Amino acid sequence: MDPIQTEIAVLGAGPGGYAAAFHAADLGRRVVIVESSPRLGGVCLNAGCIPSKALLHATHAITTARESAHRGINFGAPQVDLVRLRAWKESVLTKLGAGIAQLAKARGVQVVTGTGRFTGSQTIVVQTASGEQTVRFQHAIIATGSRPALPALFDIGSPRVMTSTEALEVPDIPARLLVIGGGYIGMELATVFALLGSRIVVAEALGSILGGADADLSRLVLSWARKHLQEVRLKARVTSLTVESDTIRVAMEFDGKPTEERYERVLVAVGRAPNTNDIGLEAAGVTTDANRFISVDASQRTSSPNIFAIGDAAGGVLLAHKAAHEARVAVECLTGPPPAPTRAPVIPAVVFTDPEVAWCGLTEAEAAQRGIAVEVTRFQWGASGRAQAMDRPDGLTKLILEPKTQRVLGVGIAGHGAGELIAEGVLAVEMGATARDLGRCVHPHPTLSETLMESAEAFWGHSTHTIARKRAG
Repeated sequence: MDPIQTEIAVLGAGPGGYAAAFHAADLGRRVVIVESSPRLGGVCLNAGCIPSKALLHATHAITTARESAHRGINFGAPQVDLVRLRAWKESVLTKLGAGIAQLAKARGVQVVTGTGRFTGSQTIVVQTASGEQTVRFQHAIIATGSRPALPALFDIGSPRVMTSTEALEVPDIPARLLVIGGGYIGMELATVFALLGSRIVVAEALGSILGGADADLSRLVLSWARKHLQEVRLKARVTSLTVESDTIRVAMEFDGKPTEERYERVLVAVGRAPNTNDIGLEAAGVTTDANRFISVDASQRTSSPNIFAIGDAAGGVLLAHKAAHEARVAVECLTGPPPAPTRAPVIPAVVFTDPEVAWCGLTEAEAAQRGIAVEVTRFQWGASGRAQAMDRPDGLTKLILEPKTQRVLGVGIAGHGAGELIAEGVLAVEMGATARDLGRCVHPHPTLSETLMESAEAFWGHSTHTIARKRAG
């Protein structure tokens, strides 16, 4: 096959890769995407964000039906048809993947399907179904994403030991499922399988779940988990996994003593590793850190001047929206003069558990660790008319404020729909809003968005639906 000549080659078609390709094409550049999967969208669409949210949405219906009884609305016991559930989930992914492919075609972005590897600082060789295809480029953007980490201790060669990739296929509903890791992936999938009917034990090595979230937010998720899961074990360390007939024998140290138990399946959710092996980084002159994350500067430029890296492959917080932001940064840098230096963007985090947890900017825990003086104002959702009407008073909205100016430095929300509400918090932090600014913005009633306004009002002692100390000024 004749070599393909292009201005920009993008290796990987996840939310960072296709965002970069599309933005560059919109700016009039000739772009080629190299993607190993026949369906665009990367891990996020195919084995991460989208399938997990689809399953969470589907299983939430079970909770809704179950909790409707005390309102006088009764449903029969749910009957789960895994074949149809998987088919519906797959239809969502297929539809979205086709949409991305259509957008690529409409923009004139060429897609080469196959496994790509750099053979130099201006060439990628792609192993396609038809043979080797060489892509020659002026600039490249690496957006190869990440994969679930599977430590050697847990990699015992049994299909009963799953990562999130296998779990999202919902192979069955195990009677007993051990989830190793109480981070966002572990807790989200524990929620899915618990609602489908599995008895779940979560084993978290640290003293709390959802690392990164403030304790007052994660505590609400822990409360739900302890009611709906068999057990959540903190400071628990799994020491071995062994295949035993049709189960996995698990040795664990918990509560100061060793224990052995058997589970039908084990889900390992202990983090992610970058997909930067075997893509020819050395040949391209691209360096990585000790964990194989690609080293980049503020413009996402690697040690090879014409090659950029974005998203999970470049480290930092491993979130799809962070990758999409970095895509724009990289493209604008390589297509024009370097943009003026700016401060780091506010990247929100969302955990789609029940209740959801979301935060952005400075957290209360970070402020304490860094010795930053802050004031914190909170609004409990029990005082929200909308939350009570939805039977979801289990929520909390908090603002982290700069004491002198009352500028919003961070926002944290735990509660139903927190992932949708946090965008207002991002805007407040980005725009330098103060508590008074938020409090004076008229919010529609009755809504959960009012909890941000009332949290700000509570700081000044003016919140209608709660009692708070009054401040001068």
